[in-house]
Amino acid sequence: MYVCDPSRIARLTPVLALALAGACNSGEKSATAGARDSTAATAAAPVACPDSSAGLTLPDGFCASVFADSVAHGRDVVVASNGDVYVTVEGTAPSPEKKLSGADKGPAPYSFAALRDTNHDGRADIIKHVGSLGNTGIGISNGYLYVDEGKRIVRYARPDTQLVPTAKSEVVVSGIPLGPGHRARNFVIGSDGALYVNVGSPSNSCQKEDRGNESPGKDPCEELSTRAGVWRFAANKLNQSFSPSARYATGIRNGMGLAFGPDGKLYATQHGRDQFLQNWPKIFPDPKYSADNPAEELLQVNQGDDFGWPYCYYAQDQKKLVDAPEYGGDGKKTDRCANKKEPVAVYPGHWAPMSLLFYNGSAFPARYRNGAFIAFHGSWNRAPEPQEGYRVVFQPMNGAAAGGNYETFANGFAGVPPAQLQPGTAKHRPTGLAQGPDGALYVSDDMGGRVYRITYGANKQ
Repeated sequence: MYVCDPSRIARLTPVLALALAGACNSGEKSATAGARDSTAATAAAPVACPDSSAGLTLPDGFCASVFADSVAHGRDVVVASNGDVYVTVEGTAPSPEKKLSGADKGPAPYSFAALRDTNHDGRADIIKHVGSLGNTGIGISNGYLYVDEGKRIVRYARPDTQLVPTAKSEVVVSGIPLGPGHRARNFVIGSDGALYVNVGSPSNSCQKEDRGNESPGKDPCEELSTRAGVWRFAANKLNQSFSPSARYATGIRNGMGLAFGPDGKLYATQHGRDQFLQNWPKIFPDPKYSADNPAEELLQVNQGDDFGWPYCYYAQDQKKLVDAPEYGGDGKKTDRCANKKEPVAVYPGHWAPMSLLFYNGSAFPARYRNGAFIAFHGSWNRAPEPQEGYRVVFQPMNGAAAGGNYETFANGFAGVPPAQLQPGTAKHRPTGLAQGPDGALYVSDDMGGRVYRITYGANKQ
């Protein structure tokens, strides 16, 4: 790694020496505003970045490096207070979207990876594999490492100096419904000591025949009693059992991003339903409508909230929740949606928001503090329109409301021309997000096995 060493600078050519010296002396500077929508370009990382192997485009002043390059199937990521990094691996089974899109690479043979950078050069030099069954969620709280194993969530006692937990795992919650459908059991632990768990839907839109052409919806949708919502348990109580009575909020098809904001409130990102054109061609004959709808959503979640799935979806053109076609909808009717909670912000259809992080560090420019980063896995079902997403965006926030349009923050993960982009052709797909103790942003990748580390200004190493 190149550092700002005057003796090294002096040995460079005059032009390069001048450029590098200026970069070393510039300190932190304001980042550009970045893209204001899904298509605007971001500025490339400056020449002073010591490592360009990550291949990402970022706002001016930011650098991306490859922290690790061999964590296959990596899902969520968390960073301990001593800088150790933990990444779950998808082991129970691939998601329905991965199976349908051809991006399924089979299960991983361990539960999570433990990574440590011993020489502080920004790259992991110790990588250990732990356990035998992983899934998606991972977190650290009160001296324990919590891990999602699909049907249960376990925890390991973890002193901060210990990379690999030596204590046996303890079961926190068991009996969580897993198949069919959305299998991620990502979670977040609140300051109230509660464990909030995403339990995604078993189907696309609660049809009598899942993903069947013009198949009507089940009414009422009995799936909601045990799926498609957020469940709450005690984080410090062992051997709890899943129960419908523990449901905290409902109508969330698949809340892959769960995080507490700076206001102390719970937020989630929702994966919208699929296949308007394929399942309802008479109502939605326009391929572009099917590609753009429904919007992906950022939700603010309180106890008892209902966000509308499967009865409603967010229509981009109507800018509100409207009735789903399975329940008599035509893209405009709102009969079933009057008492459903609207999102805080919306994003292009089928981008697949995988994780959510509210940045509270000081290493990035001040405008990023208390805003939200969202990792979008990328679409599989926008055809014949181009596939999109495959990026990390920044959402400015103003309390519990959006503080402006989202901005593309990190792009270039896919590594292929847009015309060739498909889930199976993308080289990398951003999945998990975590903030390090030094303020660096970590991004996991479940396609190519990378863990990226994004830094700003003088905090590049």
